[in-house]
Amino acid sequence: MNVLASLRRLALLLLFVATTAFADGPIKVVYHFSEGLEQASSGLRNIRNHLIGDPTVKIVVVGYGPGIDFLLKGAKDKNGNAFENTVDELSLAGVDFRVCNNTLTSRSIDPKQVLSDARIVPAGVVEIVRLQAKEGFVYLKP
Repeated sequence: MNVLASLRRLALLLLFVATTAFADGPIKVVYHFSEGLEQASSGLRNIRNHLIGDPTVKIVVVGYGPGIDFLLKGAKDKNGNAFENTVDELSLAGVDFRVCNNTLTSRSIDPKQVLSDARIVPAGVVEIVRLQAKEGFVYLKP
């Protein structure tokens, strides 16, 4: 009986530790964009819905390769709507947008073409990994 009681105590302790570890602060999610404007359209819609479902969520969007295209001045969706309006709206709601500098360099894109709501980071892949490993972000790729 002693072993059973010890196992129960251990299970309760583990449950307490797990619950308190996840109870601290909002859920943090990194959305990974790498596939162009169509992915951006559906991903931004997912982010809007995510914010409706959990207004406390902390969201960071990291784009590299074609995944930065929606964060460039003048980018429009298939219906001709400017992505800048949606990015601005989501930024005001607390979403952070990050653009890979390696992509800008390899594609010869002037950093001045990046929307003002987005921040340039040295490398998109490194940023995604850092957010997951060092800051506890959950990974999503729409």
